[in-house]
Amino acid sequence: MIEIKQLSKRYPAQGKSSAGMLALEHIDLHVPAGEVFGIIGHSGAGKSTLLRSINLLERPTSGSVLIDGVEMTELSNKELQKQRSKIGMIFQHFNLLSSATVFDNIAFPLRLHKTPADKVKAKVNELMRLVGLEEHRDKYPAQLSGGQKQRVGIARALANDPKVLLCDEATSALDPQTTNSILELLLQINRNLGITIVLITHEMHVIQSICDRVGVIHGGKIVEQGPVVDVFLKPQHPVTKEFILEESHHEELQPWTSFKTQAGDSSRVVKINYLGDVTYQPVLHRVLSEAGIEFAILQGTISRMKDTPYGQLVVRLDGEATTLQAALEALVKLGLDVEVIA
Repeated sequence: MIEIKQLSKRYPAQGKSSAGMLALEHIDLHVPAGEVFGIIGHSGAGKSTLLRSINLLERPTSGSVLIDGVEMTELSNKELQKQRSKIGMIFQHFNLLSSATVFDNIAFPLRLHKTPADKVKAKVNELMRLVGLEEHRDKYPAQLSGGQKQRVGIARALANDPKVLLCDEATSALDPQTTNSILELLLQINRNLGITIVLITHEMHVIQSICDRVGVIHGGKIVEQGPVVDVFLKPQHPVTKEFILEESHHEELQPWTSFKTQAGDSSRVVKINYLGDVTYQPVLHRVLSEAGIEFAILQGTISRMKDTPYGQLVVRLDGEATTLQAALEALVKLGLDVEVIA
């Protein structure tokens, strides 16, 4: 669906002695149709430039962007405008017309394409039902909450029945409760309409909630990418580990390394990851009880990554070294990911 190959973006030099700023360097990404793909990075990492390169609001210096097999960088201005109509976009600060009602804001792209008035009315009414704004039809943006404004932005982005929806920090200006409701709406749109969604964020919570796969961007490069469950549970790059540590602090969990002092001569401190249905099964208790190993749970959490349940525990195990090793191997055979951290 979306194929980005060796994409680079260098902004022009500001002076004779400057070579310009390299914002993106040799980006390779593949986003299948119907997937929710997240791009996470800190401010200045290049994620907004990358997102805006997909619909060529930022034109790459080199590389290619293909959407449904169409090479976007080779299109004429007229052809590009036609292709952009198949790509919806929602923004961090909503970008609504302040002097237009909810109805007229959503109708704007349809009227821009000279859609007949009866079809505009039918489509806008359909979209207002989809995003839950029917009773706000005649209100102006100043009369809406932040979440309602973003729902208008989403409805407007869907007006031309796009195949792709680009989300530029769509929830970062919202409170946590409103953020969750907007994420649920985006997930509903993805599932019911089959729209491919690419979103950028600096919040791991957003990635966990709705994304199938994620790319981590740092210094203009994709430093890690893969299924969200793999990247979250087994991060490889220091920046990815930093994001996950920040999320752990947000959930009032301690970093794993803080438990190293809990281990004694006849004990081990282990981190155990559960994934899928095994998360809700008493596997740990059964294996350790049968082995005669005493244990203490030092920290734990159970949550979900989109549709996948997962659990993480830090446990101190007390017993003979050979018995402990046999128990850990038994847990691995049952599908748990086990790491001795002390």
